[in-house]
Amino acid sequence: MSSRRQFIQLVPVAAAGLLAGRSAFAQAKLVDEKGPQAMAVGYVADAAKADKAKYPKWAADQHCANCQLYQGKAGDAAGGCALFPGQQVAAKGWCSAWVKKA
Repeated sequence: MSSRRQFIQLVPVAAAGLLAGRSAFAQAKLVDEKGPQAMAVGYVADAAKADKAKYPKWAADQHCANCQLYQGKAGDAAGGCALFPGQQVAAKGWCSAWVKKA
């Protein structure tokens, strides 16, 4: 009976830990535009502010939400990106690694 009681007490604690882990991932920090990795690829949180002189291949219809590297869901304001593990990029953002989503 003691092990059953311990199990019943442990279940809510374990569930809370799992939820906290998911919440922490869902609230990952946004990429800092001034960070070295972001600057190396010209990342901006607003695609309209991309340096068009430096990145002539930029086009008005390119943004993170329609990039193959973007890991967020449609309609999300931000999501993960393969270039920035553990961080999120703005759906309206852009960088020079943009590749049209298949």
